[in-house]
Amino acid sequence: MRPRPGPPGPAPALLAQPPPPASIRAAPRRAGPGTRPLPRKSVGQPEEASPEEQQEEACAEESNAGEERPEEEEEEAAYLDELPEPLLLRVLAELPAAELVQACRLVCLRWKELVDGAPLWLLKCQQEGLVPEGGAEDERDHWQQFYFLSKRRRNLLRNPCGEEDLEGWCDVEHGGDGWRVEDLPGDCGLEFIHDESVKKFFASSFEWCRKAQVIDLQAEGYWEELLDTTQPAIVVKDWYSGRSDAGCLYELTVKLLSEHEDVLAEFNSGQVAVPQDSEDGGWIEISHTFTDYGPGVRFVRFEHGGQDSVYWKGWFGARVTNSSVWVEP
Repeated sequence: MRPRPGPPGPAPALLAQPPPPASIRAAPRRAGPGTRPLPRKSVGQPEEASPEEQQEEACAEESNAGEERPEEEEEEAAYLDELPEPLLLRVLAELPAAELVQACRLVCLRWKELVDGAPLWLLKCQQEGLVPEGGAEDERDHWQQFYFLSKRRRNLLRNPCGEEDLEGWCDVEHGGDGWRVEDLPGDCGLEFIHDESVKKFFASSFEWCRKAQVIDLQAEGYWEELLDTTQPAIVVKDWYSGRSDAGCLYELTVKLLSEHEDVLAEFNSGQVAVPQDSEDGGWIEISHTFTDYGPGVRFVRFEHGGQDSVYWKGWFGARVTNSSVWVEP
């Protein structure tokens, strides 16, 4: 007989084993097939910020930059404020006139006084050749106005010599055979020796020929306060001539008009007779200067005309050229 097994004895003790070395314990577990690897953080590189975080950082940088700019501007302003007045005047004189009046004048009380004062504008006038170097301040009270008027000084009439036929002229009256543009000296005429750039003239006919221009002073850059308070001189000039073979008549009328075209001042030459073979001969200048004309002037109306005195068909009437209207400083 097979003997019965006896009762189970105690389980054999497990053999004690040393712990695995640290290198083995620290080794990462390899991902087997189908196993999702654990995320790993890169060493030495910052994590990429989200778009929202990037926008917040950009706004913060702009805010910091905005806080720095006023400080820099304050330092620059403080530096300029410490400059001696003669040196500061030279710095300001290098700026455009419009910036001085529209911007620099508003910086502080000191700059306002400098911009409103005569020395700055006298210096600009000297630098730009509007007055000779060394001009005395007491020669003129309003150097600022003198500067702006000098920079705008020009003939305000368009096409004064007929280079563009009758372009720019209005209220044109073609009496007789009407106006005609001719080249100097023309038949039975003389050269215009007073200005070599003048090459043409307007010739009138056997009945009155007239033409005009209306100048909008504000559109030409002259502001209300200047016109009403300073009332700068307005100078009008014209040149006329006859032919050696026929007498003629000439007339000039200039009006200063208000905003509503009311006549505030007027000059009229009357009808000037130019006889045949006149002793004066050549070209004759006529001029008039408006001063102290009062406030409200906004327009200048310039009108001239002529005709012959023998009533011959053709263009034997008065000749005109080089007309001008100037606002003087």
